[in-house]
Amino acid sequence: MPFSAWLREHYREKGPMKLLAFALEALAALALALLMLLTCADVIGRYFFSNAVDGAVEMTEIAIAVIVFAEIPVITWRGTHVVVDIMDNAFGPTLVRFLESLTSLIIAAALYFLGNRIFVEAARSLRRGEVTEHLQLPVGYVIQYIGVMCWVAAAGTLVWSACRLYERRRTAASA
Repeated sequence: MPFSAWLREHYREKGPMKLLAFALEALAALALALLMLLTCADVIGRYFFSNAVDGAVEMTEIAIAVIVFAEIPVITWRGTHVVVDIMDNAFGPTLVRFLESLTSLIIAAALYFLGNRIFVEAARSLRRGEVTEHLQLPVGYVIQYIGVMCWVAAAGTLVWSACRLYERRRTAASA
């Protein structure tokens, strides 16, 4: 099966979002595979050779940050996060749509401002030359990655909300 057909079959996003979702999930999968190999090497080294992998804890922390923050934008624009909708029937469809749009705007704004603040902290970390303890890796680049992923998630939230509004209007117009 060609890659384009596989991508069409497994990703429901449209346009560039499809490739971005694939790229972010591939990044998370690669980080997870490397984390698995690192953990195996560390355990084997520790128990059979009495010598753990130096910096394994630091690499694990970085890999987890890569995995989590690569998936946040994908989860956000797919709308697959946890939603509590026990009051939807009591409010009615118009108020529910309004509240959904309002919460999407609040979440997007929060992610945007969080990304800004994280980027300020990353710049400070790079300015100070902060590095990890054993491997001496610059911490600021990981922090910048987290900030960028917050911005991507904010944009994804707005796109998801706009698509939901468009789909509802189109459905209402055709009904």
